[in-house]
Formats: sequence, C-alpha cells, structure tokens
Amino acid sequence: MRDVSIGSDMIRLGQFLKLADLIETGGEAKIVIASGDVTVNGEVDVRRGRQLHPGDVVEVLGREARVAV
Repeated sequence: MRDVSIGSDMIRLGQFLKLADLIETGGEAKIVIASGDVTVNGEVDVRRGRQLHPGDVVEVLGREARVAV
C-alpha cells in the first residue's frame, strides 16, 4: 500500500482514484465504482462523490492506496 498526499483535508472518491493512479480516467472511475469493485476502509462504496479523509484506505481491483495529507 502506498500513501497518496491530497494536499487538503478531503477529496472525493472519484478524484482520488485518478490521483492515486488506481484508474486511468474519470469514466473508468465511474464504471469501477458503480460495479462495486471499489472498497473504502474494507467496505464496498458505490458513491463517486464519497468524501475521503486522511487515513482512509481505498482498494480497487487488488491495488490499495491510503489518503495522506
């Protein structure tokens, strides 16, 4: 797992997936989130606008990243 700095205290799930290079495009983010392939802190989340905060762990298709300041 790697830490990905967001530079603030909050980021939306769809934005974080792209920032962390877990997906290629915003369109891909929409698809993997809607299909249930994304977990936040171990729980499936299908909300692209989910707010993430430092310490949250996101996993998509076996790849993990942690939100950091």
